[in-house]
Amino acid sequence: MEHGRASKTALRVAHRRAVHQVLDQPCVFSDAIAVPILGPGFVVDHGRETGRRARAFRAFMAARSRYAEDQLAQAVARGVKQYVVLGAGLDTFAYRNPHRELRVFEVDFPATQAWKRDLLAQAAIAAPEGLTFVALDFEHQTLAEGLAASGFDCRSPAFFGWLGVVPYLTLEAFRGTVGTIASYPRGTAVSFDYGLSPASFGPLRRVAFETLAARVAAAGEPFRLVFTEKELEVEMHDAGFIRLEQLDGEALNQRYFQGRSDDLKLPSPGLGMLATAWV
Repeated sequence: MEHGRASKTALRVAHRRAVHQVLDQPCVFSDAIAVPILGPGFVVDHGRETGRRARAFRAFMAARSRYAEDQLAQAVARGVKQYVVLGAGLDTFAYRNPHRELRVFEVDFPATQAWKRDLLAQAAIAAPEGLTFVALDFEHQTLAEGLAASGFDCRSPAFFGWLGVVPYLTLEAFRGTVGTIASYPRGTAVSFDYGLSPASFGPLRRVAFETLAARVAAAGEPFRLVFTEKELEVEMHDAGFIRLEQLDGEALNQRYFQGRSDDLKLPSPGLGMLATAWV
């Protein structure tokens, strides 16, 4: 992302979440704020959104949000009272948070966060009690420093949601973030998505990946980081995590898309991997 500019990717993701609320019933991921936050300019292009490609990406966005919030609910049941949304974009969890004692920290670049807060104000969506905005410029402050300055309790476990971010990072930045998360107390966990290495793809899937990579690069937010499942396992183990779950497209279809009459699902072998790692 260009310094000082709000994320175009964040807007595309939010648009897909909103379209999911309108076109896909029942919703895999229900979000009553997804449409209002986009304001009166939100329009569903039925011709475009009913295409195979659009449906596949929408399914992945819905599945990863549902997965992260399912994992969060389990963490809260175990006593976790802090939720950090890394690269929050237009994430809406804080505005429909069902967990009374859960504090939410939204971390993002200052420009993206300012843009989001403007959209919230225009939609008359008030910031709830228990939400803290952490505008973080990584050129001048680390994640640990930004959280500590915002009232985050580093002595207590936390759950981290990190969606739609890892593919755009350098390996150094990825390792820095997972190392920070792993330094927090036992019971801390993080859910995130990542891209599989195209070296393992067949010809058709590689073409699809390269097409998508070209699109995001043209938007100024190129893919930088991919892993094989084994590489990701090694990275998380080396960072200090003691348990790791990884789900591919087939596993996500079995978990979230069974028995649908509209055949909404992830394509085989999927668009990315979802993972949760526990300290």
